[in-house]
Amino acid sequence: MSRLSLHSWLVAAGRPKEPGSALNVPIVPASNFELGGNRVYTRDSGSPGWEALEEIVGGLEGGEAIAYSSGMAAVAAVFDQLGTGARIALPDDCYHGVSELARSGEIKGRWQVSRLAVEDTAGWISAANQADLLWLESPSNPLLTVADLKAICAAPRKEGAILVVDNTFATPLNQRPLALGADISMHSATKFIGGHSDLLGGLLVTNRPELLAGIRKSRSVNGATPGALEAFLAVRGLRTMALRLEKAQETAGRLALWLASHEAVSLVRYPGLESHPTHAVAKAQLDGFGTMISFDLAGGAGPADEVCQRVRLIRHATSLGSVESTMERRAAVPGQEHLPASLLRLSVGIESYSDLRADLEQALAEN
Repeated sequence: MSRLSLHSWLVAAGRPKEPGSALNVPIVPASNFELGGNRVYTRDSGSPGWEALEEIVGGLEGGEAIAYSSGMAAVAAVFDQLGTGARIALPDDCYHGVSELARSGEIKGRWQVSRLAVEDTAGWISAANQADLLWLESPSNPLLTVADLKAICAAPRKEGAILVVDNTFATPLNQRPLALGADISMHSATKFIGGHSDLLGGLLVTNRPELLAGIRKSRSVNGATPGALEAFLAVRGLRTMALRLEKAQETAGRLALWLASHEAVSLVRYPGLESHPTHAVAKAQLDGFGTMISFDLAGGAGPADEVCQRVRLIRHATSLGSVESTMERRAAVPGQEHLPASLLRLSVGIESYSDLRADLEQALAEN
């Protein structure tokens, strides 16, 4: 088969190839296997469902993928590669679970953590000479800052250093970090990959054999393996990711423009807006600006909470990347209190633009 486009790969990859097989890899709820074959115990030998998921995502990213029980399990597998006293460079704006994991290890004396602004390219290039782990998130969560990955990944790194890009918000359809020079691309499969708010999962993708062996061993030793049903659902979600992303991304761009002109909104963050601080980098680096918008309301936390209660079509819920639109005030989440009090993070789903705009319009009308 000739080289497929990413959209076709999503549909064609990870399917059984034997004549007479089901078109979809079935759910295999097995913990152990008859001895004498390639599989012995699922935690160590894997499962057909995991392997289908790993084949699809690895092909999208240009490396080999390892699936985990959650996004945070995948994150922990990377941190597990570090020795005592390691130096970690972390963005000042990143997923709060990553921040908490890094802080917990620092308190226990496992490593030292420094924080850098996502847009501080010179700072990241300098840190590359000293850090054992550079953890980048681009676009970031929830300020949607886009890092200059081309420049940062091209910078000389300390011997043995690992550069990771959390690619969850961009997805492999909009950004492929390994091609830019990253060592690992990380995904919370709970989000855009699954796409239906019905699973927990995580993935790491690398093209470095020594890293692949290490993160695979961490999954086995720590028992961070995905469930059979979750892997099946993630594969099913992947089949339509291109369609979901295309629809939601187009709607997000229109909503961001509309919100930017609304009198109740004081600031809109969306990489596709020319007013966005890192728009130029986003335009040069991303194949699409994504489905995530964050915006601040005039008046503080109270009005923002009221808007979350007044939406009808948009769900007042955490997480993101699903077919339904969700929104929450992020500073209300423990560990996120440093964010602007009125910041609302909106994950745009596949509903119609007109319905989502009408829902936001009525929710914002009293502000």
